[in-house]
Amino acid sequence: MVPRVVILDYGSGNLRSAERAVQRVGADVEVTADPHAAQEADGLVVPGVGAFSACMDGLLAVGGEKIIGTRLAGGRPVLGICVGMQILFERGVEHGVAADGTGEWPGTVERLHADVLPHMGWNTVRAPADSELFAGLDEGTRFYFVHSFAARQWSLDSGLSGRQPKVTWSNHGEDFVAAVENGPLWATQFHPEKSGDAGAHLLENWLRTL
Repeated sequence: MVPRVVILDYGSGNLRSAERAVQRVGADVEVTADPHAAQEADGLVVPGVGAFSACMDGLLAVGGEKIIGTRLAGGRPVLGICVGMQILFERGVEHGVAADGTGEWPGTVERLHADVLPHMGWNTVRAPADSELFAGLDEGTRFYFVHSFAARQWSLDSGLSGRQPKVTWSNHGEDFVAAVENGPLWATQFHPEKSGDAGAHLLENWLRTL
């Protein structure tokens, strides 16, 4: 069976790039904000670029927070990408303006303490040894990042599956959360769809869980 994946269209994100990347690794992909399609798909991808508050406004406008919450309550996979990962946290603070996130995870997305921002380009990550998302990828594998804000701490001990979430870190000026595997909810701060063969391998790993 070919897995069916919806890329959630809420007015933010590299929708066509994400669509092509997920199609390339073997999924049947639809870009839509239709709640029924998003609920019924085997997997849901939540992309996102730009400001945290603007992404949240777009998400709320299409009821995206309810779509995500309902899927997770039923144990159905969701993958957040870039700001699509950031909005899963409780709140984001950008240029002194705070905005509520979806609250799936505790914590605040804040500006990185780094000499050069944005953090733009290829960087390595430190994944847990038992990571499913990064399975089969070498320790020195690089992924493509474009961001100035990130979750700089992680405080959730027990995840959606009742087990401790698997948290992957990267560093640009300081450590920040680069990816999370939390039951059916996975997310990356980097862009798999812009990360070449490494990103394709990672998306294949996600598709295997659907």
